[in-house]
Amino acid sequence: MATINVRKKEVTRDPDHCDIPYYVSEFVEREVGNDYDSLRKLDNLIDKLSENKRQLEEQVLTVSSEVPKRIQNALKNAEDSKKSLSRLLEEETLLSSSISSHLLKAQPWMEDLDVLISQVEEIERHLSYLKWISRIEELSDSIQQYLMTNNVPEAATTLAFMAELDIKLQESSCSHLLSFVRSTVKFWHKILKDKLSSDFEEVLTQLHWPFVGPPQSQALGLAAPASAPDMYNNLETLFCQLLKLQTSDELLTKPKQLPEKYSLPPSPPVILPMQIMLNPLQKRFKYHFTGNKQTNILNKPEWYLTQVLMWIGNHAQFLDDKIQPILDKAGSSVNAALEFSRGLVMLILEKLAADIPCLLYDDTLFCHLVDEVLLFERELYSVHGYLSSFPSCMHILSEESCFQRWLTVEKKFALQKMDSMLSSEAAWISQYKDITDVDEMKVPDCAETFMTLLLVITDRYKNLPTASRKLQFLGLQKELVDDFRIRLTQVMKEETRASLGFRYCAILNAVNYIATVLADWADNIFFLQLQQAELEVRAESNTVSKLQLGQLASMESSVFDEMINLLERLKHDMLTRQVDHVFREVKDAAKLYKKERWLSLPSQAEQAVMSLSSTACPMLLTLRDRLLQLEQQLCHSLFKTFWQMLAEKVDVFIYQEVILANHFNEGGAAQLQFDMSRNLFPLFSHYCKRPENYFKHIKEACIILNLNIGSALLLKDVLQTASENEITLKPNQPSATAALNELGVYKLAQKDVEILLNLRASWPNTGK
Repeated sequence: MATINVRKKEVTRDPDHCDIPYYVSEFVEREVGNDYDSLRKLDNLIDKLSENKRQLEEQVLTVSSEVPKRIQNALKNAEDSKKSLSRLLEEETLLSSSISSHLLKAQPWMEDLDVLISQVEEIERHLSYLKWISRIEELSDSIQQYLMTNNVPEAATTLAFMAELDIKLQESSCSHLLSFVRSTVKFWHKILKDKLSSDFEEVLTQLHWPFVGPPQSQALGLAAPASAPDMYNNLETLFCQLLKLQTSDELLTKPKQLPEKYSLPPSPPVILPMQIMLNPLQKRFKYHFTGNKQTNILNKPEWYLTQVLMWIGNHAQFLDDKIQPILDKAGSSVNAALEFSRGLVMLILEKLAADIPCLLYDDTLFCHLVDEVLLFERELYSVHGYLSSFPSCMHILSEESCFQRWLTVEKKFALQKMDSMLSSEAAWISQYKDITDVDEMKVPDCAETFMTLLLVITDRYKNLPTASRKLQFLGLQKELVDDFRIRLTQVMKEETRASLGFRYCAILNAVNYIATVLADWADNIFFLQLQQAELEVRAESNTVSKLQLGQLASMESSVFDEMINLLERLKHDMLTRQVDHVFREVKDAAKLYKKERWLSLPSQAEQAVMSLSSTACPMLLTLRDRLLQLEQQLCHSLFKTFWQMLAEKVDVFIYQEVILANHFNEGGAAQLQFDMSRNLFPLFSHYCKRPENYFKHIKEACIILNLNIGSALLLKDVLQTASENEITLKPNQPSATAALNELGVYKLAQKDVEILLNLRASWPNTGK
């Protein structure tokens, strides 16, 4: 065994310096190892290795015999592919030469064929051209035949078809053909239009159109004389025939348009029969309101605006009863009354576009014009149902130079109004001071007038056609609110020394009212839409942070938030000043109460009846008088905030300056509780059901000071045990908080209660 081990150690593991390969020695180590019994396995091991050797030799022989065959096959395939490629190349060469030869032979034929194809195409174009001419001439002959036989409806229908062909040919480059078609359409259109217009005007005259007189004269157009059925049949026939000329009329007539600077919305031309119905009114309008007529003066825009409204109103019933059924029967979607109104409004727009440059820099005339236009628009929309998608006077007022002037004048007059309202003798007096139900907010006249001014401005600009213009007016409103806030602040500073005075309270009511109204407006659908528009503008200009954009988008903020925050800050500062003023008075009145001899007061049992401490009277009288005064002068919400702030200060003051600064015997603690619960707390019972909840320090301190001796000792022991447990970290011991809560003490902390217990003057000798 030793010999074997020595020989094993002599076997080197270096494959470069060993006669036996390393892997062989490893194999022997693994299979035989140090176990002699393993030598018996050598026969099986040798047989196994011999079998493996034989299998490997067979595999080598097989592979060595197969590889040459595969190589030979691959070489043979390569030779075959090479021969096929050579054959294909030869065929390609032959085919290429054959094609080249064929192309050379066919070239003359191709040239001749190209000439023939070009000639055929040209002949086809000529033929198509002649067919178009023939088609137009046929239609023209048909119209002539219809007119000769007085078949005007068919003539109008044929002309409408010809106009549609004209539209189809618009993309053609045949300028002469287009000119021929257009001239033919124009020729027959003029003939038919003149004839139908003349007949239509004659029927309208028989109906006494237009109705320019008083309402009684309209009865003639709506009456039913003997010839009425024939008259209305003619009206319907001619109206329908004129409708058929609409397509050709739009082709030939370019509607009069105002300059692009007015940004009028696109709208189709007024239908042809309605144009004819409008003609006499347009002539009257231009006669009276253009040129040197006495009715055409810049300071009386209400004349032509009222005239147009009267015309719309005078003809509304006739249009609804007689014209609208004709349009419905013809399958038209046009509303007769709106179409009539649209035609007349265009007269107004042209008049405004001509007049505004003449009075742009005269504030009085310009402001009067704007006022009258806004009144006109209001009646046009509310009474006559005019659509916001149609061109309107607001588009003229939205033109850049006119709009900027409007903004300037609006601001100027608003500031003048603010000056007058603040300088008025009744500026700080409520209009409803004698009406209790109405005067809940106690709003001074100047604040109510100012908010009415803002509301009027909103009504004036809310129908502007674009959001950008509305946002500019919103900016003006914000400027005015800020200016009014600054003015209120200036007046408030003059009244600072009399912070409980009538004017100071009126200013505070004004600030509160404005902030409240702005907060209500923020939820109005109109201002929510403006908020969305402002969000889009800011997002495009990248002028605000992502947080602000998120707040705007989620409606967490509003368009008036900045103004409301400034007003709320001013309100809080003014309220704080009032609270501080009253609190100083209370502290001065409480000097004697702080020095009360709480240690030597008789116990409750020694007194027949408990009475208020004489030293507490000045303090409580001051509180009562100031509360009554401010309840009369401040609105309910402000006064509620005021007394709650004051109560909080008084609570802390009495707790710190009276209770914690003194020691109490049994009589002193009882007197303190009587003064507080029967006198101080009831002062505030007019304003809430449980006033003691606003004096938690005082209420809970009185509870501790008035505990009977046994309860006080037990509580002291519980608090002491709880403190020791916190130090020694002992769980599952009685909780100090639970003990205090059981007594009704929630506000005061454990240490505060311990201090209060130590303020009790008399403790029995317990031996501790």
